[in-house]
Amino acid sequence: MQSYCKSLTTYKRLPTLEVKIGNLLLGAHHPIRVQTMTTTDTMDTMATVEQTIRCIEAGADMVRITAPSKKEAENLQQIKDELRKRGYDIPIIADIHFTPNAAEIAARIVEKVRVNPGNYVDKKKFEQLEYTDIEYAEEIERIRERFTPLVKICKEHGTAMRIGTNHGSLSDRIMSRYGDTANGMVESAMEFLRIARGENFHNIVLSMKSSNPQVMVQAYRLLISQMMNEFEVCYPLHLGVTEAGDGEDGRIKSAIGIGTLLEDGIGDTIRVSLTEDPEFEIPVCKDLVKRYQPTEQNQHSYGNVPLMHTIPYDPFCYQRRPTFAVSNIGLKNVPVVVTDLSKYENINENHLQDLGYHYDAQSDKWNIADAAADYIFCKTAPMFALPGTLKVILPQQEWLLAIDKDKCFPIIEAADYLNESIIRSATLNFIKIDCYSNVSNQPSFDLLCKQLSNDTTAVICLSSTNKNAMQSIRRMFVELTNNNIQNPAILFCDSTHQSIDESLIHFSVEAGALLIDGMCDGVCFSYHHANTEMATNIKLVNSISFGILQATRTRISKTEYISCPSCGRTLFDLQETTASIRAVTNHLKGVKIAIMGCIVNGPGEMADADFGYVGSGVGKITLYKGKEIVKRNVNSEVAVAELVNLIKDNGAWVEAPIV
Repeated sequence: MQSYCKSLTTYKRLPTLEVKIGNLLLGAHHPIRVQTMTTTDTMDTMATVEQTIRCIEAGADMVRITAPSKKEAENLQQIKDELRKRGYDIPIIADIHFTPNAAEIAARIVEKVRVNPGNYVDKKKFEQLEYTDIEYAEEIERIRERFTPLVKICKEHGTAMRIGTNHGSLSDRIMSRYGDTANGMVESAMEFLRIARGENFHNIVLSMKSSNPQVMVQAYRLLISQMMNEFEVCYPLHLGVTEAGDGEDGRIKSAIGIGTLLEDGIGDTIRVSLTEDPEFEIPVCKDLVKRYQPTEQNQHSYGNVPLMHTIPYDPFCYQRRPTFAVSNIGLKNVPVVVTDLSKYENINENHLQDLGYHYDAQSDKWNIADAAADYIFCKTAPMFALPGTLKVILPQQEWLLAIDKDKCFPIIEAADYLNESIIRSATLNFIKIDCYSNVSNQPSFDLLCKQLSNDTTAVICLSSTNKNAMQSIRRMFVELTNNNIQNPAILFCDSTHQSIDESLIHFSVEAGALLIDGMCDGVCFSYHHANTEMATNIKLVNSISFGILQATRTRISKTEYISCPSCGRTLFDLQETTASIRAVTNHLKGVKIAIMGCIVNGPGEMADADFGYVGSGVGKITLYKGKEIVKRNVNSEVAVAELVNLIKDNGAWVEAPIV
């Protein structure tokens, strides 16, 4: 089970082959490289050059440019020449989808070509086809004949190649045999990799992208396992969550997918795909990557985390850790959100406004949003009547003073919990465990397990001050499972970073990596930094909490947008259109809407979206329900309104609440 990474208890980079991309070395012991992709028309040489330079100056190690046809592929020479004339020599990557001829031209010009095995040769018509073994083998041979010329050109010209599988663009042939699965994604890439290896070509990078971080993580793990089993080597890996969207949600989704893998030492280059100008992707990439670079600052201990040789869960398939319920935590309940208000001496009704609770004085009732915190952690008990669904966590000594013990519950240090004389709640107690940190008052784990196994009121609160905090907490989850401890558990995660952006990355990576493997029954995030404005921005912390649960598909509280990052193929203003669609649909809880710039990122890349808005020509939009076309060539001026009508016609529309 552990064959997909070097270590599950601390950060160790997965060894991969070294690949040369122009004058840049990737994989092996080399730094994790960051990259992005231009959004300009490739035929507009100067605009593409200027945007590429902005990306380079923002810190990109490589820049990708789309080449959807032969003419764009040929124009890559003009773009490259202008960049070199201006003194920029970073590698240029050609992005190819449906056109092998364009790839063969580009491979003679640029330092790297990206091909998508789902649509480079194979057909993708969303038909349910049946293939006999003989027919399947014939299709593989057809791919070999069409793909081998590109391999030979790359080998001759010293051009690197990325074999980039996308979850939403698996071919009909792969779908017929493997279904819409991570296994299908892996086999789609492996077919092309085997052909390249047959030609003794190894200057290859691979990727397994999906708009669903859970699927993406599982696919990369499976790919590594398959390569090691079949070849006993691993090729460098390009990490990315495709169609992540924009703003906070796009950053959270990308950080979860990419960061979960980086935590286990997986990944040699990354791209954060945002529906924003490409230079804005680079700072997010850098915030992710610098977590894995040694610095003099923030030198926490790695603790004393026991090694793991086997794990009691399947890392290739999501399954939530078995628990029993304590109140509304655990078992089949969605993960809870705990908001830390302990920095305030006293709280009032206004604090709850930022947590999704709006008091209506006229009706004397609380209006509760879908993204409303379930618990608040306070220094002292609130002195006003709380909304009916909201509960309070207090330090044990403060809880003793609380009047309303139906609303308030104690949090108890693990060492104190073993003291039988300590007073506790008859229904719900939060037990705080610091996972494998080098502190002197750590209680006996055997005694702790014995106590927990007989306590149906205990919810475990896991945290760690170790540098490898996620791995430390994961190791504790494994130990709890091995000892058959089924109490629900909440992750308590603190950030000491100076900026909100870094803290968002920190929370997303550490919580996301655990949630993706089904290990948490709730989250609580806190800032611990001198930046008071950030430390008290509870509205943002609450939003991030629900955003992380949404991105890991463990708790749905809002609309999900699967929005491509734009490129030279895009047929409308993606950023403006995404904002327009979000403005009229952001109240549709659980509805997934895909916004795609063109047919390449069209129905296939929408994966499991409920509705799709796809560019089909200049000023023209095609609307989808799932992968089925409903309306073709709708004028862009009325397309958003037509999308709303489509949602209404299919019974997925509700009116926005009046706040």
